Amino acid sequence: MLFVIHMIDRPDAADLRAEVVEAHREFVGGHLDAMYLGGPLVADDGTTAIGSMIVMDFSDRAAAVDFIADEPYNRAGLFESVTIRAFHPVVTPS
Repeated sequence: MLFVIHMIDRPDAADLRAEVVEAHREFVGGHLDAMYLGGPLVADDGTTAIGSMIVMDFSDRAAAVDFIADEPYNRAGLFESVTIRAFHPVVTPS
């Protein structure tokens, strides 16, 4: 089942994001087989990261919660908020 994990950075998080980015990339890279899509959320300038969003296939909500609990950005305290929602895609690009 697909889940969307929507994460918003703390306002003071830019330096912390830069410090943890390699651990984040390594962690996410180990889960690409289940990833539908993912990437940073950005400000209207198109470049400043303000959060992240991941759509992944998990067996259930508990597995999604476990995943984000272990995610390096989250463990480092980068996020002001994390929301997990089940997702059913209806429209996808061909």
